[in-house]
Amino acid sequence: MTPLTLALAAAAIVVGALTQRMAGIGFALTAAPLLVVVLGPEAGVSVGNALAAVLALVVLASTWRTVRWRTAALLVLPALVTIPIGAWVVQTAPTGPLTIAVGALALVGVLVMAFSSRARLLPGRVGAVAAGALGGFMNVTAGVGGPALTVHATSDRWPREVFVGTGQVFLLAVNLTSVLTKGIPSEPIPVWAGALGLLFVGAFVGHHLSKVVPARVGRVLVLTLAAVGSALALVRGITQL
Repeated sequence: MTPLTLALAAAAIVVGALTQRMAGIGFALTAAPLLVVVLGPEAGVSVGNALAAVLALVVLASTWRTVRWRTAALLVLPALVTIPIGAWVVQTAPTGPLTIAVGALALVGVLVMAFSSRARLLPGRVGAVAAGALGGFMNVTAGVGGPALTVHATSDRWPREVFVGTGQVFLLAVNLTSVLTKGIPSEPIPVWAGALGLLFVGAFVGHHLSKVVPARVGRVLVLTLAAVGSALALVRGITQL
């Protein structure tokens, strides 16, 4: 664990929280790979799940009026089925391959986010169910449940405000369930205090920037940092084989 790695992880938490408040998604995709590099695959994903649940609740407090509750239910219910399967994978897989899997899934998420802005891959109710199931599995194994949600939202052409609100319901549900399924990670209090502090700083700044900064600026930033984190996780996993 180097000072540079710690600095990147801290930046990922702040930028991820900032971007999620602005655009509805971004925290897990940005923070999870770097948290895995700092804390290891199992603890890194679990800490990311816990922080993501807290952040989703914070964002939802100011965006709940825009939630499409029926669509949120279609997303959440299949995720609750696939999360225990993913938790079993996390608890049984060796560290090296699991770290590689986290980095690879996150990198796939980056590519999906980068190239799915016009594609209609998961439209309608069937698309919502598929996105929920895939997002739940990816969330508990790699901490990145948002890309599947994004593909469905893009397919159905959700307005930005609907995506921000409805997305938080899904992210809160899957991350909270992921934490309860795997157990709360036993990290030292300074780790939690520092991470939560950075989380709230990012959310606060993102709340104010959301009024003046275009969402695409945050999108480019989160994709760039997420790609760096994914690559680092892949390299660490390969060295652990």
